Amino acid sequence: MAKDERASANEERLVVSDLSAETQEKLLSLGLEIGESGYVVWRKDNPSHPRNWTGARKAFDIGLVVIFDLVATVISTAGTAASEEARYHFNIGQTFSLFCFTSVYLIGQAVGGVLFPPYSESFGRKWLYVVSTFLFSLFCILVGAVPSIAAIIVGRFATGVLSAIPSIILAGSIEDMFNSGPRIWMIYVWSMAANLGFCIGPIVGAYVTAEIDWYASLPRLAGTYFADGFRQWNFYLTAIITGVLGFVMLAMRESRPSQLLDRKLKTLQRLTGNESFRIQNPDHTPDVRTYVNGTLVRPLRLLLTEPIVFAVAVMTAVAFSLIYLFAAAAPIVYQPYGLDAKLSSLSFIAVGVGLFLGVPIRFYDQRVFKQRQRQRRTLEPEDKLVGFAIAAPALAVCLWWFAWTIPPLVHVHWIVSMLSLILLGFATNEFDAVLAGYLADSYTIFAASAFAAMCFLRASLSAVFPLFARQLFVNLGANVGASVLAAIATIFCIFPIVFVYRGERLRRASKFARYSLKAYSQNRVDADEWETDVPKSNTPAIDDSRKSPL
Repeated sequence: MAKDERASANEERLVVSDLSAETQEKLLSLGLEIGESGYVVWRKDNPSHPRNWTGARKAFDIGLVVIFDLVATVISTAGTAASEEARYHFNIGQTFSLFCFTSVYLIGQAVGGVLFPPYSESFGRKWLYVVSTFLFSLFCILVGAVPSIAAIIVGRFATGVLSAIPSIILAGSIEDMFNSGPRIWMIYVWSMAANLGFCIGPIVGAYVTAEIDWYASLPRLAGTYFADGFRQWNFYLTAIITGVLGFVMLAMRESRPSQLLDRKLKTLQRLTGNESFRIQNPDHTPDVRTYVNGTLVRPLRLLLTEPIVFAVAVMTAVAFSLIYLFAAAAPIVYQPYGLDAKLSSLSFIAVGVGLFLGVPIRFYDQRVFKQRQRQRRTLEPEDKLVGFAIAAPALAVCLWWFAWTIPPLVHVHWIVSMLSLILLGFATNEFDAVLAGYLADSYTIFAASAFAAMCFLRASLSAVFPLFARQLFVNLGANVGASVLAAIATIFCIFPIVFVYRGERLRRASKFARYSLKAYSQNRVDADEWETDVPKSNTPAIDDSRKSPL
């Protein structure tokens, strides 16, 4: 837009004094007002804004998606156990079977992580959740009912793509509904649930695969039996749960504030007959070409151009890949102790216990939050990195401990190495909760896209790591292989220092972070929570000629 055109557009922006009393009354009835920038904005007390929904409504909507994410996570790690039996049924190699059941799922998740979050930011979140849950159920039935490798690959890839919706977009939904203080707990509860799925999956997969004789208890499916007992109850149970969940999700509400404000705008224009009302919508996508060329590439651009996003993505990718790697490596590591696949999977109980070690840190974060409120000071994203600062060295300690308390070079009781996995659970959960929250606070309106960039790399590495479990723990030796991982984790210990002391400078140098802060400040309803970096009265309107960093 040329300079004179921008000036003309600015002159057309409305002010309250220009409106009739009747129009002002209609604005008030819709819970809207004219901001100082001349755009229609939310009133702080508008009950339609997701931040102002009742606690019960927020808990219902978020809870459903958390359950979906938990189930999707369980079936992702349960694929490792299923692959072990499937290789005998289909007469395929161990690595290829693991690839079909675990890696293909995660490759799909990486693809879905790029496709869906930008869509949710531009067109809303509710129907993505609903449709994906039903489709997830159908593709799980496909994996269980059709006895062919091709069907398994298609079904696992499709469910992986769909799993990206709860595992990534939920970060944006939490940002939609909760202010910075409550987000401390919501991000933590969500990550706890998802990471608990990582721990439950290998146990459920091992025991269900070994114990439930599905072909003896079900009528024919797809016109055939698996005569040698290839059991698929892992996938049937998941299909039942997600199918029921999909129907319940129909009662959810759309939570994307810009989408809801756009609906309010259309109602206002219809009631007043005045088409000059406008909103500042950073999610506006005028056509498909703009969406494909701009919004769709946003996660990849964030990953490649934003130092914070790249560093967070690498660290969380390695931390989560360790879970998938260990699911494949546990039977190898604990075989010398005489533990079979079922018993070795119980080592994930220690990982689950570690998830709860972060609870005291959340109370500390809450204390800092309330202190900033009393002082009328901004709660900076770096103020909530305490958990990460503890988790980074904890992960390194965990891996060094594990590396040198397992055979073949060290012979101590198996419980010694399993205890180290408590720290793995703690560190993985803190990486997830704290760094996801850091991205949400730093990139606000682009939270889902920033999280998508992180999850793309996380899913990609998680797909690759299990394939090298045997090479790492057998060819190199379990002690040396685990030491390689420990050395990588030790390098991560530098990043808490970088983020705490240089994080603010990195955010201020970021076009995405600066733009999202301005857009967020113009449309926020929690301005009284504390003084912000960009006070509403001084927040400049976003230049329509630039629209976004893209």
